[in-house]
Amino acid sequence: MSMLAFTQSLTAFFVPVGVAGAVIALACALVAAFAIARGAAGLAGGAIGVWIVGAMLSLAASFADLWLPLLVAVGALGAAVVGGALLRVLIGGLRASRRLDRGQPSGARDAGAHEAGVHATGVREPRTKPTRVAPAQVRASTPVADGIHAAA
Repeated sequence: MSMLAFTQSLTAFFVPVGVAGAVIALACALVAAFAIARGAAGLAGGAIGVWIVGAMLSLAASFADLWLPLLVAVGALGAAVVGGALLRVLIGGLRASRRLDRGQPSGARDAGAHEAGVHATGVREPRTKPTRVAPAQVRASTPVADGIHAAA
């Protein structure tokens, strides 16, 4: 088998793997964008972890000098991080403006209720009083002078 035939057979395998990796990376970048916007750090971390695998798979297409899948994967994560952060700021601003429209200062209702231990329903949550734990008495042991004795 000549080197050209071998290279063409590998290209026929690696290009679809690279394109599939770019698709996986793009899907994970979308999940990461929505997770960042919602403030779900665990989901965002998991999506970015799977994105890394997709980006590594998209690198396989570079075997045939096809760099577009890798560029799509990298660009998707960059856009997801920036877009998710902007959506988070936008959502936070909308929530704050809704509170101001109702006549409540932003965060004042939540902070006061949390300090008083009252939920939004007006029910007090039970509080437990901390108990004082007495330190344990420590006795000094007698030093071993002449080794171990076996009992018969």
